[in-house]
Amino acid sequence: MGMGSLAFAGLLGTDVARSVARAESFTHPLGARAPHFPAKAKRVIHFFLNGGPSQVDTFDPKPALARRVGKPLPTGNLATENVTTGAFPSPFSFRRYGQCGMEISELFARTGEHADDLAVIRSMTADLPNHEPSLMLMNCGDAIQVRPSVGSWVTYGLGAENQNLPAFIAMCPNGLPVKESENWQAGFLPAVYQGTYIDTQHTQIEKLIAHIRNPRLSRDQQRRQLDLLRALETEHRPSPDPDGQLESRIESFELAYRMQMEATDAFDIANEPESIRKLYGDGVHARQTLIARRLLERGVRYVQLWHGAGQPWDSHANLEADHRKYAHDIDQPIAALLTDLKQRGMFEDTLIIWGGEFGRTPTTQGSNGRDHNAYGFSMWLAGAGVKGGTIFGATDEFGFRAVENKVHVHDLHATILHLLGFDHERLTYRYSGRDFRLTDVYGSVIRGVLA
Repeated sequence: MGMGSLAFAGLLGTDVARSVARAESFTHPLGARAPHFPAKAKRVIHFFLNGGPSQVDTFDPKPALARRVGKPLPTGNLATENVTTGAFPSPFSFRRYGQCGMEISELFARTGEHADDLAVIRSMTADLPNHEPSLMLMNCGDAIQVRPSVGSWVTYGLGAENQNLPAFIAMCPNGLPVKESENWQAGFLPAVYQGTYIDTQHTQIEKLIAHIRNPRLSRDQQRRQLDLLRALETEHRPSPDPDGQLESRIESFELAYRMQMEATDAFDIANEPESIRKLYGDGVHARQTLIARRLLERGVRYVQLWHGAGQPWDSHANLEADHRKYAHDIDQPIAALLTDLKQRGMFEDTLIIWGGEFGRTPTTQGSNGRDHNAYGFSMWLAGAGVKGGTIFGATDEFGFRAVENKVHVHDLHATILHLLGFDHERLTYRYSGRDFRLTDVYGSVIRGVLA
């Protein structure tokens, strides 16, 4: 009977191991865990320019547009969401930066000073030229279905280095972006892996983080409440395995309790030297970028910085004025972050991501705007494991379609996970009878941007 039991356990070894792993993950859902292989990156910061910045006005110069002003372009069968007309050359000048000679728009002149650290992907592609599906694809790996976000997958895989702060934080001033919290949802993963939203228009900690202080109970009383809740859950648990949803809710209560002290300090940039605050500049985006650095150095795994509610970069009209305004908001903070991370020895193990859900057409919508373009746009990476001073891929001579080394969003996600030490085909979660992953059944690591 003993030998038979051993043989049976061997046949079911995979399922047994998965069950044990699931139980352990619920016991310590945010405990720090090792990735599949040695990682270059320990943490991620993602500048999300929601609405879609124009590639031909930022990191993909197209002088050919100036020779075709107002004339139709040979776009083939590429469908846009709205009617566009002739070629619309960039109103911004470009120049070369760094030893690599990378051409970057005047909009990001300060970021350009770090050109030798950037790997610009000029051949990004998404599936549809519409905000909602493209936001879901970029953030969750699927344009239609409810799926866990990138930050949720990262925290599921790595856990947290600091048990007193959320492992995944999304900061967006003045409200929620399009698709709201779906952009940082946990999907079918345990709820403890969902991103924590912070409205950075506020400066007081009580407004930044709702219910950060309990006005009715002391910390000792709160601790006794949580201990009682845990005891009741354990005593009345119907089976030896914890209930995933209930366990996640209790962990959320525990995290909120622990955050009362740690978060108050992390979000207070008054503790920073004046020279550092001056480096980042003024305004909400300078403040939230500096807060992000403070969170990263305290062990937060994934920080996403949104440009604001709605779609600020969605320049269907007034592109020159709007792009100039929004680039001014973030150019100095981005450059400051890159400098600051280097000074603190964090650049080499922090992955920095820049981009939106898609790009914009090189043709005109109306008199001075651009429509959505999912067929070819730009993003860049910097930091841990990234080959700086690199241009990867290319769009056609007008910047409409990726024609060289096309990179789909699934490939970007595979690369992010690779830099964090994960094989994107092996980082899975069993749900509804299937092993799901961030990249679905697609994705290849972009080797050309790796150091």
